[in-house]
Amino acid sequence: MDDIGIFGIYKSMGIAGAAAFLFWAIASITLHELAHGWAAIWQGDDTPRVYGRMTWNPVVHMGLYSLICLALVGIAWGVMPTNPANYRWGRRGRIVVSGAGPAMNILLALVCWGVVGVLIGRKLVDGESDDSMMKRVLQFALIGGSLNGMLALFNMLPVPPFDGASVVAGFSRTYYRWMHDPRIANIGFFVVLVAMFSGIASICGRFALAAGYAWAGVVANLVA
Repeated sequence: MDDIGIFGIYKSMGIAGAAAFLFWAIASITLHELAHGWAAIWQGDDTPRVYGRMTWNPVVHMGLYSLICLALVGIAWGVMPTNPANYRWGRRGRIVVSGAGPAMNILLALVCWGVVGVLIGRKLVDGESDDSMMKRVLQFALIGGSLNGMLALFNMLPVPPFDGASVVAGFSRTYYRWMHDPRIANIGFFVVLVAMFSGIASICGRFALAAGYAWAGVVANLVA
């Protein structure tokens, strides 16, 4: 139990790392869901406002159970209610609304990895003091960039209930009908568990990490 969730992160990265992980996990999921809401409203669907979901309160988006799971096992989720029937672009509106969440995570990842690149390129971090403020900023940015990159890729998996499935459904009528098959909808939670514990999540994480370091390298060269 001490090796998973926030306890495991505390053991491996200390109190600063655990605090950064909690901050980024909650902030990233909240902004992810808000991005869905903003996109839905832009598409003409007022459902997020009607249900009072356009708030910065993470409890509204994630719920207490999700927050508890985040602390205990490092897994969390959020929900943003929308009504695709109200989208002005119809089925194609799903591409915009569903893709908005991962797009927000990509934006956050680019900003975080950009900060890493600036710190490295301007040589603001050195190996002399493990407690330096800049090293804490570097750790904070690394955690934010890694987490958001993984969330973006993970959520774009083209299987329900991930956002990627709705994006693909916006392009393909056949996939749209398949995704709305009750049998498929009923195994959504099982799909999430398989994706989390089959290694797919770690593959997404490794790919996101590699892409993040590549972007940080570009930024470092620009500011050096």
